[in-house]
Amino acid sequence: MPAQSSPHALRPITPLSTSLQAVADLTGATSVTVSSAEVTVTGIEQRSNAVRAGDLFAALPGANAHGARFAADAIANGAVAVFTDAAGAELIGDVAVPVLVREHPRAVLGELSAEIYGHPSDRLRIVGITGTSGKTTTSYLVEAGLVAAGLSTGLIGTIETRIGGQRVPSALTTPEAPQLHAMFAAMVEQGVDAVVMEVSSHALALGRVDGVRFAVGAFTNLSQDHLDFHADFEDYFAAKRRLFDADSPVAARTAVVCVDDEWGTRLAADLVEPVTVSTTGAATWQVSGDIKTTGGEQEFTAAGPDGELTVRLRLPGRYNVANALLAVATCAAAGVDPAVAAPALAVVDVPGRMQRVERGQDFLAVVDYAHKPAAIESVVTTLRGHLTDAGTGRLAVVLGAGGDRDVAKRPLMGAAAARADLVIVTDDNPRTEDPAAIRSAVVAGAHELPATERGEIREIGDRAAAIAAAIAWARAGDVVLVAGKGHEAGQEIEGVKHPFDDREVVAATLDALRRRHSPHTDSEDLTVS
Repeated sequence: MPAQSSPHALRPITPLSTSLQAVADLTGATSVTVSSAEVTVTGIEQRSNAVRAGDLFAALPGANAHGARFAADAIANGAVAVFTDAAGAELIGDVAVPVLVREHPRAVLGELSAEIYGHPSDRLRIVGITGTSGKTTTSYLVEAGLVAAGLSTGLIGTIETRIGGQRVPSALTTPEAPQLHAMFAAMVEQGVDAVVMEVSSHALALGRVDGVRFAVGAFTNLSQDHLDFHADFEDYFAAKRRLFDADSPVAARTAVVCVDDEWGTRLAADLVEPVTVSTTGAATWQVSGDIKTTGGEQEFTAAGPDGELTVRLRLPGRYNVANALLAVATCAAAGVDPAVAAPALAVVDVPGRMQRVERGQDFLAVVDYAHKPAAIESVVTTLRGHLTDAGTGRLAVVLGAGGDRDVAKRPLMGAAAARADLVIVTDDNPRTEDPAAIRSAVVAGAHELPATERGEIREIGDRAAAIAAAIAWARAGDVVLVAGKGHEAGQEIEGVKHPFDDREVVAATLDALRRRHSPHTDSEDLTVS
């Protein structure tokens, strides 16, 4: 139901006006109430508490309630018309504004939003990045490459939305269509040239990116996630394919596909002249020679259509080599000289992605967003490699699984983490589920590994206490990984989001440890990096 205050929304300062008749013509809707002949709209919004004067209120059927129940609030906030279905019109009843009715209104919401905001994506170089893991990191790397080429950029993703230097926290990886096209229109006003955005499977399946004209679509990989939403892997893959299939209304003009897994290979095989990327074999863009690693940083040679170039990264892990190679290829597909883009990758840090917390301790503490079995396995493998390079040390992993999400991945997450020397299973975002039941599933998965292959397994529900236990366990040369939440600044329990940032908790715990051992130590100059 509506909140008392309007959520922040990015809109163009000077909106266009669209006649309601044009809306009806575009959508095939019919008016069931007062005349719409003189009405014009200057925006569109499906959240009643975010409606502004002049908006068309999209009253859509939802999982828990029909948006039409909030039409009176939307009209009070300035909506000049309502767009809904027959059930919504019946709920609305007699009102003083026109009500347009169409079967399945969500199906045209994207194209309608694009029309109302003047098709802003036509005037932007839109780069969409999809896949299970690596979307955020690849987005940051691509953005850095575009900026290096002198382009003014926007970024839309899991961590944040940036427009002309303005940062706005993201509630969804991909906003709903009305907000997305409004943001594009604001970007056009502010002189943005190119936009890099994460495109989730939910966004593709639910039409949140409908009406967007993608210049480039990039595919990272596919592994188990979101099977609470998708029927199975094929359904999950089909949603991702919408960004690339020629008959899809949101198909990108150029496809860049990482073929390091079977899903990328399958996708590329079905496309006409895709740009392919691989760290393991032949592709349009591939790694030439060995990957050099030094202190968690990496260097490799990228071989592309026009020759080879050196790529350096502050980010550890083979999977980040794949992300970086994909980023270079994506920048090239977006019209940027890869020799200009590649050097910019060397200074990119991504919040909550293999992010080190340094407080002068003699072991490595890392916070990472990994919350899927394949991602956890990759991070554990990477940190094991770090320990091998260092010649000593043990690995501790602190993780939990989110509530009200894919239950099948929980034991797989436990199994992926169990190869560490210590696994502490704790709470993530239990949401409305019983935290103990979630932990039990993760612990059970960890115990499925043979005793000779797994480390010590503990269960500590309180996340701060779990982090403290891992840090207390660590000694010189060890690695402590806190996985699952990354950049998130809250922990959701029974509908309430409590302040909780893994990076801050790790830092505070390390500071407390230092104070116990060195009471007079000043740690103000020690930072999260």
